[in-house]
Amino acid sequence: MKIVWFGLLFFAAVGAALVLAGQLGLLRGRTPHDLGVRNNRLKPPSRSPNSVSSQADLYADHPQKGYASIAPLQFTGDADQAMARLAEILKNSDQTVVVSQAPDYIYAQSTTQVFKFTDDIEFWLDRSANVVQVRSASRLGRKDFNVNRLRIETIRAQFAKN
Repeated sequence: MKIVWFGLLFFAAVGAALVLAGQLGLLRGRTPHDLGVRNNRLKPPSRSPNSVSSQADLYADHPQKGYASIAPLQFTGDADQAMARLAEILKNSDQTVVVSQAPDYIYAQSTTQVFKFTDDIEFWLDRSANVVQVRSASRLGRKDFNVNRLRIETIRAQFAKN
């Protein structure tokens, strides 16, 4: 019985330490310095299953191509207005801050509520394809438990009804 109590106490202490570390900002990770659009491409998906990208198919031999693949955002009408709508959706999203915004590119960061993990989100207006290419990636951890996909799909649903 002492082993069970010790185990419970140990896991409670580890959980409390993780929450404290998150609240102190120790789980944010470092801001990537290679984000943005280069040669009409956003950064490739992560090499572990913790990101999604609408351009994953451009990297044929990428080990996470299947996991990371997600559709770009579709829009009709004026492209600049579509990007403005997208920026407003992001600005009104909980735990999300728009870091930089240009006419054809938006970079935002989303932070989880308890542990304060930070994910990087990019949107690029691909005028030639008339879509908004997307990428969302966790900075830390090997898995994202589908958080990035759910985030983009939530944004997509909001974007589609505007």
